[in-house]
Amino acid sequence: MLNFGEAQQRVLAMAPRMGAERVGLEEAAGRVLAEDVLCPVDVPAFDGSVMDGYAVRAADFAGDGPWEFPVRGESRAGEPLDALAPNTVARIFTGAPIPAQADAVVMQEHVERDGDRARFTRKVSAGHFVRKRGDDLRAGSVAVAKGTRLRPAHVALAATVDRAWLTVMRRPRVVLLATGDELRSPGTPGPVGSIAESNTLGLAAMARRAGATVAVAPLVPDNLDATMQAFEAALADADVVISVGGVSVGDHDRVRPALEAIGVQLDFYKVAMKPGKPLALGKRGNTVVLGLPGNPVSAMVTFAFFGVPLLRAMQGDGDPLPRAWRARSGRAMTREPGRLEFARASLVREGASWIVTSLENQASGAVAMLARANALMVIPAERTELAEGEDVEVYLLEELGA
Repeated sequence: MLNFGEAQQRVLAMAPRMGAERVGLEEAAGRVLAEDVLCPVDVPAFDGSVMDGYAVRAADFAGDGPWEFPVRGESRAGEPLDALAPNTVARIFTGAPIPAQADAVVMQEHVERDGDRARFTRKVSAGHFVRKRGDDLRAGSVAVAKGTRLRPAHVALAATVDRAWLTVMRRPRVVLLATGDELRSPGTPGPVGSIAESNTLGLAAMARRAGATVAVAPLVPDNLDATMQAFEAALADADVVISVGGVSVGDHDRVRPALEAIGVQLDFYKVAMKPGKPLALGKRGNTVVLGLPGNPVSAMVTFAFFGVPLLRAMQGDGDPLPRAWRARSGRAMTREPGRLEFARASLVREGASWIVTSLENQASGAVAMLARANALMVIPAERTELAEGEDVEVYLLEELGA
């Protein structure tokens, strides 16, 4: 049984890289950049005003004020003004180019205007309220780096540097398989003891948020031949096959023997974590197979820590693993040691501190507790108790994609 950290690294090491494709900017958000986006010109491309006011020459403000100058024209966005003559000023608007020979802007609130003359009572220094050429980016610099998962701000920046398209990594194709004789589709009738299948809906949403395209296969009964056939069909059309349930060693668990029978090379099948000890990782050809436990909370937690990083790494994401935060425990806890535990918890702000409190019901089938939680609190494997106020690691469910 692997420890959590080693299992994560093995998953990342097995991730095949997707090829690249070109997309328009309107399709780029959420994708991972496959090459650096370089800036072809300085941004901004000219010295510009950051205020509505008057463009001036600081050298004209000699001696003691006040100073009065004639106003000669105006500079506005898209319509720049020619060079400014000595001892004259120009009306200027936010974003407009600074006229040649001018080197400062005085905001309009500090100017008294009388016809075509402007009166100033405050001395001004060169560079005042001027956004210099290249302040944002210099020509030839990297605007957005390869491996960046593109947020709306990145897309806007790509447009700013005059890109109409971007080269991004292809989305991994995921096929989800849920196994179990007891399963039925939500909203359909079934015999006593049947269960509405929910795992593939939650996992599909998580996979899409991680950048994948998703197909959900028909429900698979606890039958070896049927399980083998379902995996064969999924492997033919997927970069990643995610199975849910049947991965343990019970009399009716068919996933491991089915995978071995069709030539999937298994790397591991147990991780020392709670929830989610049964977890299988394997590969056939370039297709990765990840077998998740069937309990809903176990399935989503293991997918958050292994499946989502796998999909991110396949897209070349430069930071595929989830980020841990720190908070203070809201109450004392006792537990049995043995496995690293991720307890469903509520994280709230109290004054200057973040307080995380584990929810009462930590059963791996208690989906309502996962829906109520907004964080997972980390309890180290060897710990038997936590004190109230103790500093602990937490993961935000929103960042985990769950």
